[in-house]
Amino acid sequence: MDLRPLALAALCEADVERKLALVAALQAPAATLYIAPETALEAPPGLPGRPLRPPLIDPARVPQRSVHTREGRAALVHAICHIEFNAINLALDAIWRFAGMPEAYYRDWLRVAIEESHHFSLLHAHLQTHHQLRYGDFEAHDGLWAMCEKTRDDLTARMALVPRTLEARGLDATPLIQRKLRAVATPDALAACDILDLILREEIGHVAIGNHWYRWLCARQGLEPLAHYRRLTRQHRAPRLRGPFNTEARRQAGFSDDELRALSADPPTPS
Repeated sequence: MDLRPLALAALCEADVERKLALVAALQAPAATLYIAPETALEAPPGLPGRPLRPPLIDPARVPQRSVHTREGRAALVHAICHIEFNAINLALDAIWRFAGMPEAYYRDWLRVAIEESHHFSLLHAHLQTHHQLRYGDFEAHDGLWAMCEKTRDDLTARMALVPRTLEARGLDATPLIQRKLRAVATPDALAACDILDLILREEIGHVAIGNHWYRWLCARQGLEPLAHYRRLTRQHRAPRLRGPFNTEARRQAGFSDDELRALSADPPTPS
């Protein structure tokens, strides 16, 4: 079995449960799956495969709800669940789309896909158990996949702007979300905090993978990572990252002191 076509098949799958099953089927043989790094694969139409629900709307139109209401907490968990579903697709896309990388690159992103699938399953079970809801019962937006599309022809940009920019925002946001949920202190809120503890620990590793391969690619191309990152954020109109930043988690994920200082010093990216 060749990993990259299997990842593409999982990415194309629109049914949530079948997508999860295809990713799960890669877990046991993950260390021994054959990888053909040089094989060029054709992108089928309609990527990524995803269900008809949730309806996708402009991010500015996603309703803001308070965590002090049961509906608000359900909507928050659903929003994180949607992020994790997108993260499964992002990891699968990183595997099949980009040829010519070391085998370790593809195994790293397979690990990410498997862990993101677990995160999604935990959150989806929480929605069902605590709120009698399912993934798709709230509206969502497509910001993560939009950046995936922008960077589909440039792996260096993909590593810079998806794992170490958009996904790294989760390192900053998670402790703030947990603080709000702990203040509510209902059983569903505290159960969500426990899931977020696990997600935060593993997301540090995912961002670290993005940092590692971004720097590897920059070294191969003779690029200075921080200066090239600034060029990429302007070119692809990446969102400006705003504090407070989870400096310790970002440091664990491999951000340098210069990069951490630049978070607050960089001028806003035009929107």
